[in-house]
Amino acid sequence: MKKLSVITVIFMSIVFLNCNTEKSKVKHNAENTNEVMLPSDTLTKHLKPYNPKLPTIGLLMFNGVLQGEVVATSDVFGKPNQNFEQLFNVVTIAETTKPITTEEGMRFVPDYTFENCPKLTALFVPSGYDMYAQVHNKQMVDFIKKKNQETKYIVSNCAGAQLIGVSGIADGHKIVTYIGGGEQLQKDYPNLKVQNDSLVTFVEDGKFSSSNGNLTSYISALNLVEKMTNAEHRKFVESYLYIDQLRNWKK
Repeated sequence: MKKLSVITVIFMSIVFLNCNTEKSKVKHNAENTNEVMLPSDTLTKHLKPYNPKLPTIGLLMFNGVLQGEVVATSDVFGKPNQNFEQLFNVVTIAETTKPITTEEGMRFVPDYTFENCPKLTALFVPSGYDMYAQVHNKQMVDFIKKKNQETKYIVSNCAGAQLIGVSGIADGHKIVTYIGGGEQLQKDYPNLKVQNDSLVTFVEDGKFSSSNGNLTSYISALNLVEKMTNAEHRKFVESYLYIDQLRNWKK
């Protein structure tokens, strides 16, 4: 029994030393990397928390939305300034909080609904390949009308111009849509000043601006981010996004 007790004591001592050694390693590594040891879910939450003191950019979403037009705006307005300070809140809004499935198949969970959406400084209206359900959605159209009363800027990309048209908020203003869609847009909403989409990529008229959509959604976002900050910040965002490399790209 005595021999067994001695073996047990020795075994427990080894376990205790190994445990302390491992803890020491973790502490040493944390000190060397200046990292706080936090649970993984803590590290990935609230990377850009909502700040009521900052301008809020709203991204309208619906099933079948072209995700690139949503990503382009968040890509631009989600970038910090040169001091790595957050400049904007970027939020997604849909009719309900149910996950949105994009045209490309990705799923997004909206931050807000039409009912609890915070005050917006700008609203971006994207498109989908089939806009019939959207232009006939009274709740969505009413939401756009309501937000037009408080926002300083309304931006549409691609066929998002149809939602602007049916809402009537931009009657008498210039607008452009996707290439090949302008003629029908003008017939459907004769009070709009529809521009030649084969010649015009982006147009701005008062608080309203619009683009052909797809990658040109970056143009409307970059134009507005400059208006809301300055040319220096726009150049910083462009450098952050490697825009020059894209411009200089060759096959």
